[in-house]
Amino acid sequence: MTVYLVGAGPGDPGLLTRRGAELLGRAELVVHDRLAAPGLLDLCPPGAERVDVGKRPGGPADQDGINALLVAAGRAGRMVVRLKGGDPFVFGRGAEEALALQAAGVAYEVVPGVTSAIAAPAYAGVPLTHRGVSTSFSVVTGHSRAALDADVNWEALAQVGGTVVVLMGVAHRAEIAARLVAGGRDPATPVAAVRWGTRADQRVMRTTLGELGALTLEPPVTLVIGEVAALGLEWYERSRPLRGRRVVVTRSAAQAWALSSRLAEVGAEVVEVGVIELGPPADGGAALRAAAGQVGSYDWVVFTSANAVERFMVLLRDARQLGSAQVAAIGPGTAEALLSWRVVADLVAVRSLSEGLVEVFPPAPRGGRVLIPRAAVAREVLPEALRAMGWCCDIVEAYVTRRPRVAPEVVARASGADAITFASASSVEAWLELGAKTPGLVACIGPVTAAAAEAGGLRVGAIASTPTIEGLVEATIHHLGAQGW
Repeated sequence: MTVYLVGAGPGDPGLLTRRGAELLGRAELVVHDRLAAPGLLDLCPPGAERVDVGKRPGGPADQDGINALLVAAGRAGRMVVRLKGGDPFVFGRGAEEALALQAAGVAYEVVPGVTSAIAAPAYAGVPLTHRGVSTSFSVVTGHSRAALDADVNWEALAQVGGTVVVLMGVAHRAEIAARLVAGGRDPATPVAAVRWGTRADQRVMRTTLGELGALTLEPPVTLVIGEVAALGLEWYERSRPLRGRRVVVTRSAAQAWALSSRLAEVGAEVVEVGVIELGPPADGGAALRAAAGQVGSYDWVVFTSANAVERFMVLLRDARQLGSAQVAAIGPGTAEALLSWRVVADLVAVRSLSEGLVEVFPPAPRGGRVLIPRAAVAREVLPEALRAMGWCCDIVEAYVTRRPRVAPEVVARASGADAITFASASSVEAWLELGAKTPGLVACIGPVTAAAAEAGGLRVGAIASTPTIEGLVEATIHHLGAQGW
């Protein structure tokens, strides 16, 4: 079996390579360090073992122990991913691990990652080269005494010119600056210090080479020294209104991606807490399959969620099987799910809740029949109202919601977040059952979900104007900024 040395990138999970994501999805054992983005571990199979071997600031590095672990796991035939921050071969000691595996006769593969030496400056709006300003750049480490005293000729580096990128140099920044100035660099040379580059909590501090030693910094920091550090190209901050905010997503693991990715795009650090998961109906789907087989005999098929759409439509040969049956959707999100099956809803509620659908539903003809595929537990408002209007309603169980186990460390991260999002009343109930501390801002996708939150004692601060993922994201952005949470 092969041991894979995978570069995790500098922090933004979106910078992981496709090859890296593929391998994580198949891993049996993931050996990761401190700088790997936590969200990347969510790509692993549920049963994968995760081992944190990250070195803490000021703590000892047990590289021999890591090497031995990789060799033993490789010899045991396990599918091992060694997940390393940045690139394995750029100050990541990946070569030492590769040499240990090679000496032990264990096959290995190196999967390059995006190094913070390039990504952190880019996210800070600092180009390492720029015509007329810098035509070269150098990357060095300032971590050890050896780097200061012997490994790097700082005075010669100063005379090379161009941009200097220093990784792991916070502790020795004053001496590094003094050595570069002694080598001929102007004390007024601009410096950008990028902490946690590419992450949601990225912070950029700007100073000069002469003042660098006096600047208060905590690792991890990428130092960019050169005239390019004065260029004002701060695109990341301007396009990320939730930058520095931690937001909890409570959707099931299968559904979280759409909301999580959109929140990440606007700068949020996303914590996925899958408080519910979807499962098959109690009868294994027999009733749902039977209903799909005779769907053409109904006047209407009413969908109250995108989940019901997915569970029902997959049972049809194609849309023609609907026959003369018309299709109704409780809101735009459900209507969009129908469109993915090439079905345009004949009726979409103006108000995206059961009451709104009742308001626009047509009167019943003699013997009119309605099919409602839905969750095992749901509000009875819609079928009761339609029956009162004269419709014959058949309710069929399309799926059930269950409560998966949530790891304590995930709950802890969520409890310290700035906001929590709920896309259904069931997710509210499941979250409350955890007994965790609820973040300050509670954002809900619609009034029914908000009512469930308030009934559970939560103070709802934001309700989406349209009950869609985009509406929920917009409401979260608006209230986190406007209300000063």
